[in-house]
Amino acid sequence: MTAAHAPTIGVDFGTTNTVVSMTHGDDHARLVRFSIDNRELFAFRSALSFHSVQGERIVEAGPWAIEAYLEEPLETRFIQSFKTFAASAAFTETRILDKRYQFEDLLAAFLLRLREHAGARMNDLPPRIIVGRPVTFAGSSPNESLALTRYEAAFQRLGFSDIRYAYEPVGAAFFFARQLKQDATVLVADFGGGTSDFSLVRFERAADGTLRSTPLSRSGVGLAGDAFDYRIIDQLVSPELGKGSDYRSFSNKLPIPQRYYAAFARWDQLALLRASKDMRDIRALERTAVEPDKIAALIEVLDGNHGYALYRSVSALKEALSSHDAATFLFEAGSVRIEKQVQRADFEGWIAPELAAIEGAVAEALDRAGLSENGVDRVFLTGGSSFVPAVRDIFLRRFGADKIESGGEFESIASGLALIGREADLDLWTMRAG
Repeated sequence: MTAAHAPTIGVDFGTTNTVVSMTHGDDHARLVRFSIDNRELFAFRSALSFHSVQGERIVEAGPWAIEAYLEEPLETRFIQSFKTFAASAAFTETRILDKRYQFEDLLAAFLLRLREHAGARMNDLPPRIIVGRPVTFAGSSPNESLALTRYEAAFQRLGFSDIRYAYEPVGAAFFFARQLKQDATVLVADFGGGTSDFSLVRFERAADGTLRSTPLSRSGVGLAGDAFDYRIIDQLVSPELGKGSDYRSFSNKLPIPQRYYAAFARWDQLALLRASKDMRDIRALERTAVEPDKIAALIEVLDGNHGYALYRSVSALKEALSSHDAATFLFEAGSVRIEKQVQRADFEGWIAPELAAIEGAVAEALDRAGLSENGVDRVFLTGGSSFVPAVRDIFLRRFGADKIESGGEFESIASGLALIGREADLDLWTMRAG
């Protein structure tokens, strides 16, 4: 890694959080912090809120969006995890307060509010920016080119003229490399909200002491923490909201359509369901449902815009199960109350398909590099789902505890991206849209 003297900026636009890091002519990346309620934050929630005050459209982002939603939940359109439809050609636009928003409009609105809340910390930005991107975008048929084109349009609105993209796990690898005392082949596993990404990089010290790096392989799968969330909701919440029950149509009993509950698979879709034509059909189902109380509960969750409360309940359960063999799931919103005891073993059974896909992607990264587990010197785990014991066990089993390190769950990617921006051979590590 060679040091350049121009300032660099790295942006980790994540499904759950967004982090910004900058270098200022030296070899250190410093996180941009945000001040709110006498606190200093660097993990800026990837959320948006829209509401109207006397006809004026108010747009907020990050923790300020959450505050706006909590103050006026029924009058606020709250959107989180919207990164997950970046690569979806099926998502063309959504209507909010009688205005059409494409993906790039949502992202630009988010980024502009982020910059405003950063204040002087993001004044005089350099023209070049390194933006993180997953190895595999979320979604069943992700369109990578579409996603980068959308990113490009949004970041151009902030005034950047040289926009480059680097794989998120590669950014984490550059962050981790600062800890290396000797040559090493490093596997980085980055677990976000929407994707799980893996990268193998070889780091070697040159005679002059500089750290040289060579990319070996990468792989990824378009699922991670949000997919775990859906399994929890599907097992514990959706049955209490009518999933698996029936409604009457003349003399027949028919199953409640599954598509209403598929929206719980992604937090962004849950926000869209409330404003969709399906909502009219759900209201009609309450009159013909065999268990109308459950459909009434579904309507209350959607009408009350309780998606964020549900997200917090699910997150609390995952966190508790990371350190305990059993935990209580509790979701309370309006008159809806769901409380259930959950064993960690049951949770691990629910997410078994995702665990298999993650392990398959790890094996793919090794195969592409022509390496076995013995050829990997260090394994760096980062991201929220790296705390899930069943995820960690994949790496313990394959590589052994001595090789595994973790940390920088929020900062590693953004800081590494800023450091990549200092590389002399930037084209080796980055790409452009199109």
